[in-house]
Amino acid sequence: MAITGYCLKCKKKVDIKDPVHITMKNGKPATTGSCPTCGTKIYKIGKA
Repeated sequence: MAITGYCLKCKKKVDIKDPVHITMKNGKPATTGSCPTCGTKIYKIGKA
């Protein structure tokens, strides 16, 4: 199952490359990875 996020550089929804589930400082879950097209870092806040 691919996790999608919005790339601010490409201005479109893309599948996150190498997704990593993290917990932010405030305790909320998030997913981070990179855009497969341009390599920009993508954050998706919330449980995925």
